[in-house]
Amino acid sequence: MSNSGTKSNTCALALAVAGALGGQAAHGDDAQADADKSIETVVVVGRSTNTEITPMELEKQQANDLADVFRHIPAVTVGGSLGIAQKVYIRGMEDTLLNITVDGAPQTSTLFHHIGRVSIEPELLQKVEVQAGAGEATSGAGAIGGTIRFNTKSARDLLERGETVGAMVKGNYFSNNGYKGSASVYSQVGAGLGVLASYTAVERDNMEDGNGDEIRATDADQSLAFVKLDSQIAHNHRMTLSYEAREESGLLGRRPNWVVTQEEPLYPMEGERKTLVFNYTGRVSAALNVEATLYDTTSDLVQDGPYGLYNGQTQSTGFDIRNSSHLGTHTLTYGFEAREDTVEAGPADDETLQMYLDEGWDTFVSESGSVLGVYAQNHWQITAPLLLSFGLRYDSYSLEQENYNAEIDSSGVSANIGFSYALTPDLKLVAGHAQALRGKEIGDSFTLSDSTIDPELEPETVENNEVGIEYNSQVVAASAAVYQSTISDLIYDQTGGPIYYENIGEVTSSGIELKTAFHLDQWYLAASLSMNDTEINGNAIDGYEHNGLGTSRGDTFGLEASYSVNPHWEAGWNFTYVRKLADVEVLHRSVELDWIDNTQYITKPSYKVHDIYLRWTPLNSDALSFNLAVQNLFNEHYRDHSSVADYSHIGGWEIVSGVYEAGRDIRLTASYRF
Repeated sequence: MSNSGTKSNTCALALAVAGALGGQAAHGDDAQADADKSIETVVVVGRSTNTEITPMELEKQQANDLADVFRHIPAVTVGGSLGIAQKVYIRGMEDTLLNITVDGAPQTSTLFHHIGRVSIEPELLQKVEVQAGAGEATSGAGAIGGTIRFNTKSARDLLERGETVGAMVKGNYFSNNGYKGSASVYSQVGAGLGVLASYTAVERDNMEDGNGDEIRATDADQSLAFVKLDSQIAHNHRMTLSYEAREESGLLGRRPNWVVTQEEPLYPMEGERKTLVFNYTGRVSAALNVEATLYDTTSDLVQDGPYGLYNGQTQSTGFDIRNSSHLGTHTLTYGFEAREDTVEAGPADDETLQMYLDEGWDTFVSESGSVLGVYAQNHWQITAPLLLSFGLRYDSYSLEQENYNAEIDSSGVSANIGFSYALTPDLKLVAGHAQALRGKEIGDSFTLSDSTIDPELEPETVENNEVGIEYNSQVVAASAAVYQSTISDLIYDQTGGPIYYENIGEVTSSGIELKTAFHLDQWYLAASLSMNDTEINGNAIDGYEHNGLGTSRGDTFGLEASYSVNPHWEAGWNFTYVRKLADVEVLHRSVELDWIDNTQYITKPSYKVHDIYLRWTPLNSDALSFNLAVQNLFNEHYRDHSSVADYSHIGGWEIVSGVYEAGRDIRLTASYRF
């Protein structure tokens, strides 16, 4: 977008600045560059609240986890504090309601409800795209809360013009409290084959919060191995094949997203994800522009917990094939996708297995599910100022519980319509209505043995409405949007005993988003405001009581400023303020279950966080660079509103509270390109 921060897809100015400063561009002839681009690039429905993050933005703040990736996008928040426990939210809705992909491969299912289900290494990212709320038919299956697309780098993104081989080493120091190192080699082999290999390792000790107190059970080791082949097989035809193996381990609390006291025991936990993705793009003619993605992802979690060594594993295998046809004033994109998911769980060693047998517990449990989607989206340029978008998709879901001999099927059609109208060359009005559908998907592996399903279960459906206005001039880019989403027939367990998934009602999410950006000479200034109200059946939603659904957050205000002193020096500042949420009424379901006599109240205090960075490239290129970043400059002591709130004052809930965020963290990075 600019020297710092995030950018709105609606802002032509921000896009131009991102093109200049947003990392290395692919080189080669124009046809090859065109083949790299996604065929389906036009978005109308929901476009006024879409955002994109570039590699340069991640590098300046020395992003190390999901919280760093989305730190300056008000509509996207991350709770959980430490890497393995982090959960992503869009407009208060948890990532379980989102369609999240890495190079087109969906990151599905949940291993353990006290950790996150999304993990990514920011070092590898070429682009991150966020679609807030249900959007167009091409958004993917199950995108009832929105879509996040992570796209990784290829060798061509790192090679300078004229280079055929290169390497980069990078070292990071975090004062609070760890180290990170990475090494990458990349090469153009022959005329059309690029190879990238990268390895990253992170070691962290326990962090300290803003009061200087040690946050117990936040030390962890992470590693990532990544290989990607990129082949320009013919004119306007490109294939990529990537493999990623990510691991994270540590001595953690039984529930990693909760505070761990000094009296509580720690348990070894290790998570692993392996993803294999094949992508193809081919531009043959105006009527034949094909994109295909095939993928296989396995995720694994082992905890040596209070009930022995227990293991959960999920696997997702599938494909998405689409074509775009440019027919006069119409651009029609249509395709189909299919995915098979499995989840298995059980004792991970003989001793634990015997204990389960002795106690009469279920040993190995499993579920399998599938989804098939067929979709079409049309963009019709009716007149020069008016672009109309409309589309349909059909989704069919199937789930089988092998241990309970139960099966549930659901299907339905979702529609969307939207328009973009240029009132003047600088001013544009956009609006859209989108529907999406999701059936029951495979469950949480660590609670699988205790889960059953209502045989009359209906699929979840959502309706999302947005209206926005955008302004773009040579100096200013601004947008304002109002939205309202309603998820009906929400699928959730709320029994308080053996887990029973049923339709429990509806979730509503409504709010406004405001963004403005100024770029003048060496200065870039931006401001944003996100105001969101998310409720479940008329009550405030909360990350503890409604784990797996969403959470409530105070109004979030952001400011950004950066200044390019000269081509070698750049400095920036980011400020985030989150407004207090007082007297949030909670434990409604606990009253219904007679666990407690009356509902209770919690408060989420306000907080303000300052981040700064300084970047120095001493040479006439970015071959050598030094970055200084300070996160939480003034040592704010706070718990992110997207983390589990503090219930410790409520009798019977004393152990329930989320992990505090890290205090001041001085980050130093040196990188060198060979």
